[in-house]
Amino acid sequence: MSDPGSPEPVDAPADLVALTDEEARVVGVLVEKALATPENYPLSLHAIVTACNQATNREPVVSYGEATVETALEGLRDKKLSRRIKAVGQRVVKHRHVLDETLGFGRPELAVMALLLLRGPQTPGELKTRSGRLHPFASLAELEVVLERLSDPDRGFVARLPRRPGQKETRWTELLNGRGVDVSAVDARAVGNDRASDRVAPRAPAPARTFAGVSSEPLPARSFTPSPPSPKPIPIHNPATGAVIRELEVDDDATVESKVKRARDAQGAWAARAYDARAVVLLEFVDRLEAAIDECAATTTEETGKPITQARNEIRAVRERVEFFVERVASVAAPQSVTRTPALEESISYEPAGVVAHVSAWNYPYFVALNSIVPALLAGNAVVYKPSELASLTGLRITDLLHASGVPVDVVQAAVGGGATGAALVGSDVDVVCFTGSFATGRRVAVAAAERLARAQLELGGKDPAYVCDDVDIARVAPSIAEGVFYNAGQSCCAIERVYVHERIFDDFVDAFVAAAAGYVPGDPTAEATTLGPLARAGQPALLTAQVDDAVARGARPALEGGRLDRPGNFFAPVVLVGVDHSMTVMREESFGPVIGLQRVGSDGEAARLAADTEYGLTTAIFTDDRERAERFLARAASGTVYWNCSDRTTARLPWAGRGHSGLGVSLGEAGIHAFVREKAWHLRPPLRGPR
Repeated sequence: MSDPGSPEPVDAPADLVALTDEEARVVGVLVEKALATPENYPLSLHAIVTACNQATNREPVVSYGEATVETALEGLRDKKLSRRIKAVGQRVVKHRHVLDETLGFGRPELAVMALLLLRGPQTPGELKTRSGRLHPFASLAELEVVLERLSDPDRGFVARLPRRPGQKETRWTELLNGRGVDVSAVDARAVGNDRASDRVAPRAPAPARTFAGVSSEPLPARSFTPSPPSPKPIPIHNPATGAVIRELEVDDDATVESKVKRARDAQGAWAARAYDARAVVLLEFVDRLEAAIDECAATTTEETGKPITQARNEIRAVRERVEFFVERVASVAAPQSVTRTPALEESISYEPAGVVAHVSAWNYPYFVALNSIVPALLAGNAVVYKPSELASLTGLRITDLLHASGVPVDVVQAAVGGGATGAALVGSDVDVVCFTGSFATGRRVAVAAAERLARAQLELGGKDPAYVCDDVDIARVAPSIAEGVFYNAGQSCCAIERVYVHERIFDDFVDAFVAAAAGYVPGDPTAEATTLGPLARAGQPALLTAQVDDAVARGARPALEGGRLDRPGNFFAPVVLVGVDHSMTVMREESFGPVIGLQRVGSDGEAARLAADTEYGLTTAIFTDDRERAERFLARAASGTVYWNCSDRTTARLPWAGRGHSGLGVSLGEAGIHAFVREKAWHLRPPLRGPR
């Protein structure tokens, strides 16, 4: 690498003598990443293959599935990649996220150990005298920090140190015992990391491999506190079959507290990176997500029931959001000069909020998670993220991809579990709480955050109305509204849940709408043609049935009879009700499923009054050919978002905010970025001096 602070060449292990010093150095940088990967990733294979792929600008030299250490090394040699790897070094210097991952404060203890293990065993004296060359971006003072962390029995880094054949343990023992640490007392189980795969029920161990003489036998899982993990793993069910996909260990109060503490410890180093370095990592995440789209979509479909085509659509739309935040976070958080005179300067700077807790939802697991995680990370925060218990595998996949892209493992962490885990996270030492879910839970989250004076961002439910005026093209509008009702089985906070239709077109509209709704046939969510999958929550069919029964008992009638299907899984066919009014729960309470009431109205004013008859205020839609008519109607709506001739959509470019029971705070848009920064006001005067 061309940085003038690069170390002098040193002897490489035997397995690397065929590589140039630059090649070995790049591989060494990647070894630290391997040390921080889950136990089912062999250290050597992951490090070398990653190095090869980095060196060829993401052009795989060998695939993970087929590679071995030997084939990877041969590929590196046969491709004669010295020049390419040096070019990578140039890019690394420009985009410091790779170097900072190992040579910054993010994981310095592992970086030092990885590089030392590559270069050969060191005595304590050699470690100190050669640290300037082996670890050029770390001072001796920083090395002291490394030793302090290595000396912490709770972290257990001693037990995770791989040893070269013939290496004497007394050298490491001497180094650490000299600091008063009883190495023999370190629990060998207290190693590993909290990556997503650690939460999965144990698999058969992978065979040990060797890289440069260093054993890569899978590392045991870290135990972060004396408290054992919950004895009751959380089952992940397939809502299409009811079968258990997998069981995951649950984070309890102690593990949540530990993750938050580690996030706070790691946040400063992440914030210290240049903005461009953080941005490159997030763009790399999008590349990796898109490369794994089929696998990721299949996981989401399996655990939530979302049709596979809709799962892919959600993933494809991630890039636009990430690129928006990459472009805008830097400008929103840039210092602002307010006043500048010879006697006074006033300015505003923006600093990371600190640690962000994000309790996410299952219906759009990528959107909801990344709407907070991406701007939070770009702004320099650390994030502890609890995916919904109904989308935990997707959430863990998100964190895996973020780690693989270069986000340090302590800067973004997943906490797995249900309500108790979420409550522990919300009540922990965090600075911002982001929550997506029901009003009832959101209110409890707000209270918990208020007790600690933490900033709360709440995206809650909705009972979103749509009004169909008498001037529309029914043949085109009815299918559009049906999509707004039934897409993702109606499981969207901004799905249309009430429809008011002008009396002049009511009967014709009902016929067209029922025909469109009948096209949403429950089916296998893994099939490409399926447009309506099962409901994610096992209890939701009963709630919808109760709403339908209540409406019928009060005088409504089904224009389209559906309901729960008598088959395995949580399948519910669309129900369209007419003759409804606001005495019925289906018109007042959130449905979150494929049930809709169509109500006849006589005027725009009546439609506006009924649309406003709710405690929610998320979205309001109107369908009309007359823009002025639409704007008059929407101006009266007490909603954070309004739609003309569309519905059920969000964009990164506009703020997303609910009113009333629909939420608190703002996400998305430039306004949403401010949730993750803190303002600092600067009052600067020149020195006060008298005449000389």
